[in-house]
Amino acid sequence: MPVRTSRGGGVVTNKADELRTLEPDELANRLREAKAELFNLRFQFASGQLENHGRLRAVRKEIARIYTVMREMELGIIVKEQKTEGAA
Repeated sequence: MPVRTSRGGGVVTNKADELRTLEPDELANRLREAKAELFNLRFQFASGQLENHGRLRAVRKEIARIYTVMREMELGIIVKEQKTEGAA
Protein backbone atom coordinates (compact mmCIF):
# COMPACT_ATOMS: atom_id res chain seq x y z
CA MET A 1 0.00 0.00 0.00
CA PRO A 2 1.62 3.29 -1.02
CA VAL A 3 2.20 6.18 1.31
CA ARG A 4 0.10 9.22 0.57
CA THR A 5 0.70 12.83 1.42
CA SER A 6 -1.72 14.71 3.56
CA ARG A 7 -3.18 18.13 2.89
CA GLY A 8 -0.61 19.64 5.21
CA GLY A 9 2.20 18.26 3.07
CA GLY A 10 3.37 15.63 5.55
CA VAL A 11 3.45 11.88 5.15
CA VAL A 12 0.57 9.82 6.53
CA THR A 13 0.32 6.04 6.52
CA ASN A 14 -3.08 4.46 6.17
CA LYS A 15 -2.77 1.70 8.74
CA ALA A 16 -0.41 0.26 11.29
CA ASP A 17 -0.25 -2.83 9.04
CA GLU A 18 1.73 -0.78 6.57
CA LEU A 19 4.19 0.16 9.30
CA ARG A 20 4.59 -3.47 10.30
CA THR A 21 6.06 -4.27 6.88
CA LEU A 22 8.88 -1.76 7.31
CA GLU A 23 12.37 -2.49 8.58
CA PRO A 24 13.39 -1.02 11.97
CA ASP A 25 15.66 1.54 10.26
CA GLU A 26 12.79 2.73 8.10
CA LEU A 27 10.54 2.98 11.16
CA ALA A 28 13.16 5.08 12.92
CA ASN A 29 13.33 7.38 9.88
CA ARG A 30 9.53 7.71 9.80
CA LEU A 31 9.54 8.51 13.52
CA ARG A 32 12.23 11.16 13.06
CA GLU A 33 10.29 12.76 10.19
CA ALA A 34 7.02 12.73 12.14
CA LYS A 35 8.65 14.29 15.20
CA ALA A 36 10.21 17.01 13.05
CA GLU A 37 6.82 17.69 11.46
CA LEU A 38 5.17 17.85 14.88
CA PHE A 39 7.80 20.34 16.06
CA ASN A 40 7.14 22.53 13.02
CA LEU A 41 3.37 22.31 13.50
CA ARG A 42 3.68 23.29 17.17
CA PHE A 43 5.87 26.22 16.20
CA GLN A 44 3.29 27.35 13.63
CA PHE A 45 0.54 26.94 16.22
CA ALA A 46 2.39 29.04 18.78
CA SER A 47 3.01 31.80 16.24
CA GLY A 48 -0.59 31.74 15.00
CA GLN A 49 0.29 30.58 11.48
CA LEU A 50 -1.21 27.08 11.65
CA GLU A 51 -4.17 26.69 9.31
CA ASN A 52 -5.04 23.01 9.85
CA HIS A 53 -5.27 22.25 13.58
CA GLY A 54 -6.38 18.67 12.92
CA ARG A 55 -2.96 17.94 11.47
CA LEU A 56 -1.46 18.17 14.97
CA ARG A 57 -3.67 15.33 16.14
CA ALA A 58 -2.96 13.23 13.05
CA VAL A 59 0.80 13.53 13.47
CA ARG A 60 0.61 12.68 17.18
CA LYS A 61 -1.40 9.57 16.34
CA GLU A 62 1.10 8.62 13.65
CA ILE A 63 3.93 8.88 16.18
CA ALA A 64 1.97 6.69 18.59
CA ARG A 65 1.41 4.10 15.83
CA ILE A 66 5.12 4.01 15.05
CA TYR A 67 6.02 3.59 18.72
CA THR A 68 3.44 0.80 19.05
CA VAL A 69 4.82 -1.12 16.08
CA MET A 70 8.39 -0.67 17.32
CA ARG A 71 7.40 -2.03 20.72
CA GLU A 72 5.57 -4.98 19.15
CA MET A 73 8.74 -5.83 17.25
CA GLU A 74 10.80 -5.48 20.42
CA LEU A 75 8.52 -7.88 22.30
CA GLY A 76 8.39 -10.34 19.43
CA ILE A 77 4.68 -9.90 18.83
CA ILE A 78 5.46 -9.16 15.20
CA VAL A 79 7.69 -11.68 13.51
CA LYS A 80 9.23 -10.52 10.26
CA GLU A 81 9.03 -13.13 7.53
CA GLN A 82 12.46 -14.26 6.39
CA LYS A 83 13.01 -14.17 2.66
CA THR A 84 14.29 -17.56 1.58
CA GLU A 85 16.10 -17.75 -1.70
CA GLY A 86 16.01 -20.91 -3.72
CA ALA A 87 13.50 -22.67 -1.47
CA ALA A 88 10.85 -24.15 -3.67
